[in-house]
Amino acid sequence: MPDVEIPLSRPDLGPTEEALVLEVLRSGRLSMGPRILEFERDVALVAGRRHGVAVSSGTAGLHLALLALGIGPGDEIVTTPFSFIASSNCILYAGATPVFVDICPRSLNMDPRGLEGAITPRTKAILAVETFANPAHMEAYESIAARHEVPLVEDCCEALGTTVRGRACGSFGRAGVFAFYPNKQITTGEGGVIVTDDDRLADLCRSLRNHGRTASMGQSNEPGTGSWLAHDRVGYNYRMSEIHAAIGVGQMRRLRSIVERRREVATMYINRLSDNPSVILPTIEPECEPSWFVFVVRLTTGFGVEERDRIIRGMRNHEIGCSNYFPCIHLQPPYAALGYRPGSFPIAESVSQRTIALPFHASLTRRDVDLVCQTLELMISRESLSRS
Repeated sequence: MPDVEIPLSRPDLGPTEEALVLEVLRSGRLSMGPRILEFERDVALVAGRRHGVAVSSGTAGLHLALLALGIGPGDEIVTTPFSFIASSNCILYAGATPVFVDICPRSLNMDPRGLEGAITPRTKAILAVETFANPAHMEAYESIAARHEVPLVEDCCEALGTTVRGRACGSFGRAGVFAFYPNKQITTGEGGVIVTDDDRLADLCRSLRNHGRTASMGQSNEPGTGSWLAHDRVGYNYRMSEIHAAIGVGQMRRLRSIVERRREVATMYINRLSDNPSVILPTIEPECEPSWFVFVVRLTTGFGVEERDRIIRGMRNHEIGCSNYFPCIHLQPPYAALGYRPGSFPIAESVSQRTIALPFHASLTRRDVDLVCQTLELMISRESLSRS
């Protein structure tokens, strides 16, 4: 998409991050250094976990978490079809099969009743996504996982800083995984962190991210030594660099103010659009303290996917970045072999056809939000008139 007046997302970076990156560049140590350790501790602390394991992306983190749990061919993982595709791709990476469950129309997360019914003797884990940073049902998922004696993996890639009833996202289940792509609450450019209280799982993830080297060798070992060339298992190059970690350390120092500013922007949108009968706003439960990732609205059921797409094109033509969020995973070509068809998950499919992600980042002004909302309402009015 060409440059727009109001972009869909924009990272919040400043002098703190610049100074920390320059410090790393001048140190000459660009990998496996002290900034990685600091960033891991910072993220684990926010999640209320004992361990943080920095990796190259949230996708890599989910992959390693599943591998560390022993997931492999023949296993089934229950998850949602309404998510970014990485949450299911990581299941395929491990050789397992995703089993999808339709979503709750209010929270847009897996319906706990459907989750309970999807568990079979082949189920080896539940991978629960906090869609758009909404932690609804996480306690229910945790309870279901415990009852069926399968691990819960929390895909909290979109939810850093969110709490529900005082519990932080990232604190549910055996492990959680955060991601730090530039549209997230904080960014490292590319990167992720696995958080867990499980010592063995953390050590195994540390080994797997580093070509299967012994996890106990720590961060201080240098290439060229015997231990550096010894490998306990087949691993991956999923390490995060010191440069990326330095950005993350700077971002974590400002996390509270970034989250608060994003809440202010979300509140502006909610106040501006709350009276529009054609728009369904995101649902935030009263016991939740949100850390907003995106601001995704839905058109009401009178609108279809073609009308939604015309509205998006119209907004882009007016230099306002926006997008659909998300196309259903089970209907995408890489998942055709699983045998799902249109209608398999009617709620997720209906929601998917009517979503519009509006511009959302910390630098949006009230003027920006008003302009976005005015343009959205104009495009909706055009579609409504064309049907009458």
